[in-house]
Amino acid sequence: MMYDTYIFDLDGTLLDTLGDLAASVNYALRRHGMPEHSLDDVRRFVGNGVCKLMERAVPDGTANPLFEEAFATFREYYLYHSLDTTHPYEGIPETLAALRERGCRLAVVSNKMRKATEELCRHFFPDTIEVAIGEDEAAGIQKKPAPDTVFAALDALDSMEVLGSPGFSLGSPRIHTASTVYVGDSDVDIETAHNAGIPCVSVLWGFRDKDFLIQHGAKTFISAPQELLDNHR
Repeated sequence: MMYDTYIFDLDGTLLDTLGDLAASVNYALRRHGMPEHSLDDVRRFVGNGVCKLMERAVPDGTANPLFEEAFATFREYYLYHSLDTTHPYEGIPETLAALRERGCRLAVVSNKMRKATEELCRHFFPDTIEVAIGEDEAAGIQKKPAPDTVFAALDALDSMEVLGSPGFSLGSPRIHTASTVYVGDSDVDIETAHNAGIPCVSVLWGFRDKDFLIQHGAKTFISAPQELLDNHR
């Protein structure tokens, strides 16, 4: 199958963010007198947004009277420490550049906070990722696995493509899901792609292993970023 539009998850797919997420979680827990978690614990907690991450990390979750304070501490700390150890997975920058050279459109959709998503993409992928959509409750866009962020990314890519051209109309999209693929590392990503009506490629270098992904419906796998190029010859 030849794809011309790639929608990427961020954490565990393009970027190894686990160290900074774990450090931020444990800083917030420590500040509020709660037990800390191992890196593997945090790996299991991620995937459904930072609120769910902290709900899983805080004893008794949202029922804990200190939950909102701990969550606020996490958000503040992470926004200042999201680049401490975070880095692209090996081969990711080169693969994104190769896809762009072939004329493909590239976007990121994440359950990470909107500001952090935009800043990370701007920092690591300024010349390749065209659109970055993060969690933003105020915008009324449901987070993954709802398909809203995918559709928002496609709308944004479409607007960038046709804005200013003759006959431009927001009601006349040129980017269609038939030539779009979703790339992610989790069960949430598999469900998101399904809900958006597009195929999903599951990566094996992220936060979930192959057996887990198979159990959640994954059918197509890649072990290295460069394998994405085989889908666009």
